[in-house]
Amino acid sequence: MINSFLLIGQSNMAGRGSLGEVEPIENKDILMFRSNTWITAKEPLHTDKPELAGVGLGMSFAETLQKKYGKKIGLIPCAFGGTSLDEWKKDGALYSNAVSAALEAQKNSCLKGILWHQGENDADMLETAESYKDRFLTFIDPLFKDLGVSNMPVVLGELGEYLVSFGGCTYSHIVNAQLSQLARQEKYLELVSVKGLTDRGDFLHFNSESLREFGRRYAEAWELCSKNLGICLE
Repeated sequence: MINSFLLIGQSNMAGRGSLGEVEPIENKDILMFRSNTWITAKEPLHTDKPELAGVGLGMSFAETLQKKYGKKIGLIPCAFGGTSLDEWKKDGALYSNAVSAALEAQKNSCLKGILWHQGENDADMLETAESYKDRFLTFIDPLFKDLGVSNMPVVLGELGEYLVSFGGCTYSHIVNAQLSQLARQEKYLELVSVKGLTDRGDFLHFNSESLREFGRRYAEAWELCSKNLGICLE
C-alpha cells in the first residue's frame, strides 16, 4: 500500500533549493504522482516553474517516515509558486487540480495527510495577513469534503524568520501568528517551527539544507498529529 501525501501551497512547498547543495535522496519506496501514475520520486518534485524548481521539503519528509516505518510513501506535488491563499479557493484552478490529482492518486494509494506551506503572498498587506486564519478554514473545509476524507492531519509550516528583511512581506509575523492560532484551534492541524532555518540569499526562499531539515520537522509534526487522530501508515 502506498501512503500518500498531498503537497500544496506556494514556492517554498514547491521547492526552490539548489539541487547541487545537498545529496540527492534516492529510495525506491518513495514515489511521486506524475501524469496520473506513480513513479520513483526524485527532485525536483514540482514542475510549476521548471526553470526555478529544485530541492523542497517533500523528499526529506518522505525519507524520514519511510526509514522509520518501512512503508511506501507517495508524494502528490501540487504546489505552485507565487500564489496567494485566495487563489487556492474552491473551484479555482489550483484547488481543482489538487483535488483531481489526489482523487486519482487515491485509486491505488491511501491519503494520509496534507502538507501546506503558503503565506508569503498574503504577508504584504495587513488585511490579508489578519484574515488568514478565517480564510484558511474556508479553504480547507471543502477540500476535506471533496477529497472524501475526514480526521486528516494537515501540517502547516511557519513563514521564514528572514522575511523581515524582505520588503514585500511586512506582515509575515502576523501570518505566523494566524498559523499558530489555527494549530491551537483545530486538532487536525499541526504547526512546524522555522527556528534556525535560513534563506538561499534572496530573503524569500529556504535554502536546500534548511528545506531538508524542514521536511524532517514536517514528518515529526505529522507523527504527532496522526497519533492524536488515531491514524497510522499501512
